[in-house]
Amino acid sequence: MEYAGIERRTCIRFEIPGATLSYKKDKALLPEAKYGEEFCPILDISRGGLRYLTQENLKINSNVTLKISLPGERVPLVMKGQIKWVVINAGKSYKYQVGAQFNPYGEKKGQNYPGALVKIIALEQKFAPTDKSDTESDKGDFEIDTE
Repeated sequence: MEYAGIERRTCIRFEIPGATLSYKKDKALLPEAKYGEEFCPILDISRGGLRYLTQENLKINSNVTLKISLPGERVPLVMKGQIKWVVINAGKSYKYQVGAQFNPYGEKKGQNYPGALVKIIALEQKFAPTDKSDTESDKGDFEIDTE
């Protein structure tokens, strides 16, 4: 999905090969809702949210609980968030791409556990692409003015 406008994201997006999620819609009248579709592929994730594939057309601004399954991890990462956008994933096996923003991190009701942020930062350090310009400067290449 190409976006020609200004990039507003402040967090690095990265891929985690094999990561999937299950989600449930958070409804005030049904606090014990069950997780719906399972094994939705995660396309990318950041400290602030994620993008994933699904068969269901979710409502924008709806609240969800995301159970993120990471390869090699026994316990899933559970995050609360809100659906921010949905687009048709034309010609693909999943009908929709969905963007979800995570709720703030903190100890209040509806917020995400701060330890989840620590986990995402660790995943970012492991999976985020490195910028080539950073590695070139580490080689010690520099110009010397001989005049």
